[in-house]
Amino acid sequence: MPWNFDDDRPIYLQLMERIRHDIAAGVYKPGDKIPSVRDLALDAAVNPNTMQKALSELERAGLVHSQRTSGRYITDDRTLIQKVRKELAEEHICQFLRQMQHLGFSNPETLELIEKKLEVQNHETDS
Repeated sequence: MPWNFDDDRPIYLQLMERIRHDIAAGVYKPGDKIPSVRDLALDAAVNPNTMQKALSELERAGLVHSQRTSGRYITDDRTLIQKVRKELAEEHICQFLRQMQHLGFSNPETLELIEKKLEVQNHETDS
């Protein structure tokens, strides 16, 4: 997935969010070694110092840890990863609900639309 950045927020925060999302989504598994700062910076087309700052913040949050001679690894703490996953889901739900309210939908109307969409998805999955 390409790295897309917006100009409204610091790049290192956006890098953190992307890597955090990738950890929660299972792109990086617990205990996985992550690419080097240089490789990640090259892939994201950012300065290595910016990537270093993002990874240091993720380390501070406990999602990543360093081993002196062999690089950085994703935490083995599955409870922490699950917590991050739930936090991200709640953020997405809140954004969605704000957008639906902005469009003029009430909570019951939004729920009805979601239920209908889930029915259609379940029907498509069963077929």
